[in-house]
Amino acid sequence: MNKSQVEGRLDQVTGKLKEVAGKATGNDRLQAEGQLEKASGKIQANYGDAKEKAKDAAKRTIDKL
Repeated sequence: MNKSQVEGRLDQVTGKLKEVAGKATGNDRLQAEGQLEKASGKIQANYGDAKEKAKDAAKRTIDKL
């Protein structure tokens, strides 16, 4: 697991917590901030996943040589 994957997943969790807290307290701004952070975290985690897959594919290719 790489740094982008870890940070992205942490941002997703943090965003979800903010979203729920905002919803529970009626704070629309906090809820929107949580949704944005959750989406941003998902993008970052997906980037990290793609990076990891590319690294694995490159390793497999080199191992075949």
